[in-house]
Amino acid sequence: MIYSTTETLPGHEIKEILGVVTGNVVQSKHIGRDVMAGLKSIVGGEIRGYTEMLSEARNKALQRLIDSAQQKGADAVVGIRFSTSAIMEGSCEMMVFGTAVKLRK
Repeated sequence: MIYSTTETLPGHEIKEILGVVTGNVVQSKHIGRDVMAGLKSIVGGEIRGYTEMLSEARNKALQRLIDSAQQKGADAVVGIRFSTSAIMEGSCEMMVFGTAVKLRK
């Protein structure tokens, strides 16, 4: 599956738009990560536990987007965008969305 943040794919022609596809995951904080984050906020620097958590959430959401595009019979997804939002205290949503397309062979 080809996926891109661009609206076009160099060397490929879009022959059909299949519709919007999404993938999302809601991730909660782990108490151990919160404790370490609190300590890290005192001295500053990267909070690796949260970085890893967001990276994992992004990868899961992207895989769900690809699965959704494959179910529509897509060859590619263009115009991908990522979004995050707080759902409630201690959790956030990672969402990715784009347009599933068929490419001219």
